[in-house]
Amino acid sequence: MARPTQRRPDPRRKGGARRSTRDRKVDADNVGILPLLAQAVREVERAVQRGTATSSTRTAFQVIALLVREERARIKQEDIPEARRAEQLKRLDGIATILATTAARDPSLFTLLADDAVPSPAARSLRREMLTAAGIEVEEEPVAAPEEAGPAPDRQVVPQSVVARQLANPFLTPDLSAAKPRRTGAGRLANWELIEPLLRSFEQGGPASSMELPTPTTLRTRDGRDLMPHQAQLVASAADGHRTFLLADEPGLGKTAQALLAAQSADAYPLLVVAPNVVKINWAREAQLWTPRRTATVIHGDGTTIDGFADIVVVNYEVLDRHIGWLGEHGFRGMVVDEAHFIKNRKSQRSQHALELSERIRSRTARPLLMALTGTPLINDIEDFRAIWQFLGWIDDRKPEAELMAALEETGLEPGEPGFYAAARRCVVDLGIVRRRKIDVAADIPARRIADIPVELDGETGRSIREAERVLARRMVARYDNALEHRAAGKVVDGIDRELVRLVAKWEREEDTNETGNVFGMMRRIGLAKAGLAADYTAQLARSVGKVVFFAKHLDVMDVAEETLAKRGLRYATIRGDQTSTQRQRDIDAFVNDPDVAVIVCSLTAAGVGVNLQVASNVVLAELSWTDAEQTQAIDRVHRIGQAEPVTAWRIIGAQTIDAKVAELIDSKAALAATALDGEALDEKASADVQLEALVGLLTDALEERGD
Repeated sequence: MARPTQRRPDPRRKGGARRSTRDRKVDADNVGILPLLAQAVREVERAVQRGTATSSTRTAFQVIALLVREERARIKQEDIPEARRAEQLKRLDGIATILATTAARDPSLFTLLADDAVPSPAARSLRREMLTAAGIEVEEEPVAAPEEAGPAPDRQVVPQSVVARQLANPFLTPDLSAAKPRRTGAGRLANWELIEPLLRSFEQGGPASSMELPTPTTLRTRDGRDLMPHQAQLVASAADGHRTFLLADEPGLGKTAQALLAAQSADAYPLLVVAPNVVKINWAREAQLWTPRRTATVIHGDGTTIDGFADIVVVNYEVLDRHIGWLGEHGFRGMVVDEAHFIKNRKSQRSQHALELSERIRSRTARPLLMALTGTPLINDIEDFRAIWQFLGWIDDRKPEAELMAALEETGLEPGEPGFYAAARRCVVDLGIVRRRKIDVAADIPARRIADIPVELDGETGRSIREAERVLARRMVARYDNALEHRAAGKVVDGIDRELVRLVAKWEREEDTNETGNVFGMMRRIGLAKAGLAADYTAQLARSVGKVVFFAKHLDVMDVAEETLAKRGLRYATIRGDQTSTQRQRDIDAFVNDPDVAVIVCSLTAAGVGVNLQVASNVVLAELSWTDAEQTQAIDRVHRIGQAEPVTAWRIIGAQTIDAKVAELIDSKAALAATALDGEALDEKASADVQLEALVGLLTDALEERGD
């Protein structure tokens, strides 16, 4: 699990001047997981001393013990100075001592210290909260299958203001007209499996995938704000009675405003908005801007500060689990999921919660407004559509719902007949897919381009990276030869066995856990090797063209970039995942408003969504993402409505390394979204997994070099 470093010079300090070593050490000692653990263990200790220990105290005790164990293992493995390692281990020993003395006061706590103690759902939830508060990214836990699922989480909450609303309106009853229409008789498609053909229809080239929208009668909102024509079209569609939308406009075309105004036109209040944590505050601001007559409230944590009577309720995916109960009974007449590709994995907890809320809203309200917003609906595969369609009520987990089934019946076609795929695609699109590209609808937004800058990785670092690639290739070649030798007799392949190559690459990706020797660790090393070169290029750009946005994937790459920029005498701001919202906004404001702040150094994860940096027109991508979608999100922090200059993304590529192959694969994957949503031809590699294909390429090249 990547750990954020905490060194961030004040962007307002002239020349990126550094604070004293002592000041930086004090800062480092008060950020991250250790101070959170120290505070939490003292609270547990006090509760046990007072004799007021509750189930939440026991949960906190178990989580602290788990995190101490995890942090100790991480520190022992991390490449840090020995003095720093000893200091951190000493702090952990202090926390562990308090745990032990606390357990001595309440012996029942000792069972929670056992290695085989199973964390409760509440403990898992609290662990995620503490890690997130420390600025550490947490991988989402898979949700058990229904037959294996344990008891419901015990952290369900109902804020007092919500209770007050329920008491003020005790007779909130379902709209009985919302009942699903019965299918009358068995249609000719009743026995067909239709979900797969519907998904496959979006892999075929065809007309642009966007529903017909009405011509707007006005380009102004009720409160006098100007709209762009493409925005007004969607709002007009909602006003005409359309109620489900997959709004897949390219990033930067104002999807938030369209969703808020569509809800106003449909009178879909109260409205529930589910969004990533980094943009939920922005939703409240945008609501005040575009629909000022409607009140908006944001759920933080247990929701103690929310307004239960608000028209718009904004909640982030991470805390949805503890509010799922009352949200499902609140009487929402509309629901928006922002960055809807977050729910693409239907087995994930966030996806299941979103689907459950959608189902409950549809069961209580006739024709609610349901909107899925994403500029990148297809991350890896066409299957990513499935959860979004289910959220919108177009399909269930097995078959099309009534409206889509009726449309398919009306085509008169069956799967396998000529024209079925085009007709099926049109049926789905007409349910509410809206996809507009900047080049099509916003003439005032200039075109963007991506320019690759190959850099030579010289010196010992470059040599070690190339040697690591050779070691990885030799390991896969040996595995390939071994598999070839022990393969069952009878199969003879002339030349390289491409099927076996792919199988070996898959084994390598799934089984290799050596962080420095696998493809993930190698890409990180390449990123670190490029960091200084990328920062130097950024400094040159800043001096010649003005403000520049610098993106990196790893925090140590950001560290090197910041050090390089400071040495070049450039002032800079930064966006990292461990910042508070106040720090984050201060750095953004410094970059946007202060002419002396030339560069903003951004994390691809932390700044990839919800940030407007269009004051710049040049982006440097110091590290490659694994998906074209993430790369596009980064570039679109600059390429947005209101941008007055051409936008160029300068992609720094490590020459003669696997970096170049990954860049090629990322570009090939961009064709998937183009095919499914823009009607362009499908590249055969579009659905391929980039990590797997990179390993396939490395092994294939090695086999070709030896003459296989």
